[in-house]
Amino acid sequence: MSIIIRTAVKADCSRLLELIKELAVYEKAPDEVTVSLAEFENAGFGENPVWKAFVAEENGIIQGFGLYYIRYSTWKGCRMYLEDLLVTEKMRGKGLGKMIFDRLIEEAKEKNFKGMTWQVLDWNDPAINFYEKYNAEFDSGWINVSLSKEQIDKL
Repeated sequence: MSIIIRTAVKADCSRLLELIKELAVYEKAPDEVTVSLAEFENAGFGENPVWKAFVAEENGIIQGFGLYYIRYSTWKGCRMYLEDLLVTEKMRGKGLGKMIFDRLIEEAKEKNFKGMTWQVLDWNDPAINFYEKYNAEFDSGWINVSLSKEQIDKL
């Protein structure tokens, strides 16, 4: 198995969106992915990119990725927010997730981020077990809160 971890480029966006949809199915929310390819590309590679990703490629096919953006904490400063970490189902258990996560940690060090933050679903035992291997802290004291575009538009 020959895996390459590299920075995502615009040409990867179509495949990344496929994998994002695969993740949504895994997370029992298949209809929640509403971003268009054009919007996704623009958000990553337009005039003001807001996300960056690393991909795991095997024989020229992206089999996993880690996508992050910078989150600013008024208490801590710039932190990496890991939006998604995914390895395709057929490639799980082969070390790709570790390779991607380790590259994200390297990026956090290179950019002198004050830490990394992410979410994991409470029923996703494989992911929880993975993050426990890194001695990650799990915070049960916060509740996720959001407003959809439709809700915002009504305000």
